[in-house]
Amino acid sequence: MTRAPAPPTIPELRPGQSIELLKELHILTRDGKLNQDSRRKLKQVYHLYQFIEKLLLELPEGQGPTIVDHGAGKSYLGFILYDLFLKSRATGHVVGVETRAELVERSTALAQRLGFDRMSFLHLAAADAVASPVLPPTVDMVTALHACDTATDDAIDFGLARQARFMVLVPCCQAEVAACLRQHKALSLSRTPLAELWRHPLHTREMGSQITNVLRCLYLEACGYQVTVTELVGWEHSLKNELIIARRTGQKKRSAAERLRAVLAEFGLGELEGVRFGRLAVAASVDSDTTEQQSSAFSL
Repeated sequence: MTRAPAPPTIPELRPGQSIELLKELHILTRDGKLNQDSRRKLKQVYHLYQFIEKLLLELPEGQGPTIVDHGAGKSYLGFILYDLFLKSRATGHVVGVETRAELVERSTALAQRLGFDRMSFLHLAAADAVASPVLPPTVDMVTALHACDTATDDAIDFGLARQARFMVLVPCCQAEVAACLRQHKALSLSRTPLAELWRHPLHTREMGSQITNVLRCLYLEACGYQVTVTELVGWEHSLKNELIIARRTGQKKRSAAERLRAVLAEFGLGELEGVRFGRLAVAASVDSDTTEQQSSAFSL
């Protein structure tokens, strides 16, 4: 009896990776091979994963993490995390939060087909997830990969409400701050020459994006997180290449809250404090010694 030939090995793949998943994600071609474009995609996947894997390995040994992915889309990131990290472990769960019902249905069907039984998907807006009783009261990690505009802020708010140990954010298009800058442009130009930095529409958009992420980082620091900002090298298909990694320490920084308010005032954005930074008053009123004691009492 002649044996069927073994499928060709692909040196670039990690041991145990799901070939069917990689085909679904268009990282492998339909016949299970890598071409130049798919090899580039695979490199991008591994590059993003290495940041997240290091964080997950900081959790106590044997503890399966709870990961909530906001603005999940086709749940590209969630599936990769499950396949490379959770599949070989007995515990842990990935929850994808997505507003488009058809994508939720598609991801649910794919997870069932692959046997990824510790994945679930919610048809829910990121803003509504904060108060949702379906999600656990505490989570280990919140991710948001290219969540558009204020969806990244909603993911941050969710992470703060659920005491996430880690947040991994790759912001996408950001229009809210740019709209405020545009609205008050004439007043700003009469007040300071620095307003030339956002006088032209293209600069307004770019400046709005930069200020938005600066404010997000200050907010996270004020609420008890250590923040690292780096470039997501390898994600060449997107101009949105900024990676924000936040690690919960419980040491809320009053100075970060004060600087955040100062930046809002300097750019005429004071109206956003109550809209986007609602936890700031509490963060600013608690010193780091108190929050450190609270953090030491927190356990999963």
